[in-house]
Amino acid sequence: MNLTTTNTSGRLFSLDALRGFDMFWIMGAEEIFHALFKATGSPFWGTISNELTHPDWNGFHFYDLIFPLFLFIAGVATPYSVGRELEKGKTKQQLLWRVVKRGLILVLLGIIYNNGLQLKPFSEIRFASVLGRIGLAYIFANIIYLYSKERLQIIWFCVLLIGYWLLLKFTSAPGFPKGDLTMEGNFASYIDRSLIPGRLYLGIHDPEGLMSTIPAIGTGLLGIFTGSFLKNNVVIPSKKALWMAVTGFVFLGLAHLWDLDFPINKNLWTSSFVLNTGGYSLILLAFFYYIIDVLGYKKWAFFFKIIGMNSILIYMSGHFINWEYTTNGFFKWLGQWVGDPFNIAVMAVCYVMLQWLFLYFMYRKKIFLRV
Repeated sequence: MNLTTTNTSGRLFSLDALRGFDMFWIMGAEEIFHALFKATGSPFWGTISNELTHPDWNGFHFYDLIFPLFLFIAGVATPYSVGRELEKGKTKQQLLWRVVKRGLILVLLGIIYNNGLQLKPFSEIRFASVLGRIGLAYIFANIIYLYSKERLQIIWFCVLLIGYWLLLKFTSAPGFPKGDLTMEGNFASYIDRSLIPGRLYLGIHDPEGLMSTIPAIGTGLLGIFTGSFLKNNVVIPSKKALWMAVTGFVFLGLAHLWDLDFPINKNLWTSSFVLNTGGYSLILLAFFYYIIDVLGYKKWAFFFKIIGMNSILIYMSGHFINWEYTTNGFFKWLGQWVGDPFNIAVMAVCYVMLQWLFLYFMYRKKIFLRV
């Protein structure tokens, strides 16, 4: 979510930069590496290309981090936005309405992203979405933040993750053994098939379904814990970065232990997946925070900051701007001049840079799509 974030000493530049780094891959950067692998056949580019895909079911690739990292970042922003408004004297009821409104707008934008602005039969509409999950998890994580002390927030985090694990371990779809975690047999997909109207993304399963939103609230809460630590803890900034990194590695270890019984799985957003992506998110934020906000090296991150300050706009833009057509219009001559096999990689770079130039123009004009 494109939230302005500040700390007691000014703007937390690292959060905009990390959000931009995250959105960079959604803008199409992964196609650059797919194209390099296709052009060269190199095992090196092949390894990177494979990491920029999703596993069919269980397992984890770097590309699985993009979505939860965005939700984590939204959580980190909460103490700087909602928390700051509380400090200014806004009531919890006032902020609750604002949180719910923002979340529901994201749900609506997610439906538009999936289906476009067109009339469809109800059965063909996909209601579950990436933005919808972010919106719902944002609402519930912020409600917990507003109405719970820190210790109770941690209890909520544990209850959500352990409860989801126990729920899937001791239930299943009808006709399947308890604890079945296949796409057809798991209880979460069965409930989604029974309750979600319209169509599911994979027919019998939707990776952004209702049930798997429960542990996603935990991802948002983990971001809120991190934001509160950065904003309120009196530890010197360099030690904050260190503690985030150390905690991230601890989470990775716990995730892989839990993976032995409850596999890391993005489609089900398993509890081990929450810990795994939370660990990587903490490590990435620690790196960005230390380099940018602690050491003060900000210029290198300007490229990502431009993306991060208009993340919702660039995410939605593909439904209203044909970026491939526009890229060909401006740069097809360059691809033809380069020729096979590297023309596809060059065009992929142009595709991303054209979107960045659009965002830079919006930045210069101070136009930001905020929710």
